[in-house]
Amino acid sequence: MKASKILFLSALTIGLGSCTIIRQGEVGVKRSFGKIKPEPLLEGARGFNPLTTTIIKLPTRTMNMEVRVPLPSKEGLTVQSDVSILYRLEGSYAPKVIERLGKNYEQVIILPVFRSAVADISSQYYAKDMHTGQRSMIEKSIRELMMSQLGERGFVVESVLLKSIVLPPGLSKAIEDKLEAEQDSQRMQFVLEKEKQEAKRLIIEAEGIRDAQKIVAEGLTPLLIKFKAIEAFNKLSSSPNAKVIITSADQPLMLNANAEQQ
Repeated sequence: MKASKILFLSALTIGLGSCTIIRQGEVGVKRSFGKIKPEPLLEGARGFNPLTTTIIKLPTRTMNMEVRVPLPSKEGLTVQSDVSILYRLEGSYAPKVIERLGKNYEQVIILPVFRSAVADISSQYYAKDMHTGQRSMIEKSIRELMMSQLGERGFVVESVLLKSIVLPPGLSKAIEDKLEAEQDSQRMQFVLEKEKQEAKRLIIEAEGIRDAQKIVAEGLTPLLIKFKAIEAFNKLSSSPNAKVIITSADQPLMLNANAEQQ
């Protein structure tokens, strides 16, 4: 009776252990009697004999591998950087990856390839370039170099992101001083340009005044002046106030009689 119970429990244990579930974002690799089956196992429930077979699960979703690495620059300086490597495994390559690299493929191939690529690319740029708009070019070049070595092995490098750049203290201060000098230069250029515009405005205004005066001067002929004087006499004659007018027939000079009496 006890023996039958033991056999039943053993069979139940084996039965429960002979099924595994491969979830979304995973792929399975079957190893039977030490040999890797070439066909990957896709999502779903998979039965197997736990005495002879092992199901190895590998992620096919995008993975983020973060590395802190020194970047050698073109001028021989060392720049520290935190880097994120976004990559994924092509599911169809999973059996070959397990057979040739094992489950620890990040340390076996991805990290060494990255370190080699980042050293090759960063040494082509000056340290200051890693702190400016050249950073995106460096990231793109590292990714392309990694893909040339990892693509045929079943890995897709989606992005290489230089998240932080720590420059040597002396270089960082020099870059800050240079940027500050460039800002001062741009500010002074703006002031000079503004002053030039103001000078042009004053010149245009002066030329306008000069031209207006010239037009007025050219229009004041002797006949016109006499005509305006006659108009002035007419207006004075129609005024009710008592006045004394002294004139040379060209211009009137008016004296207020009331003021004289006072």
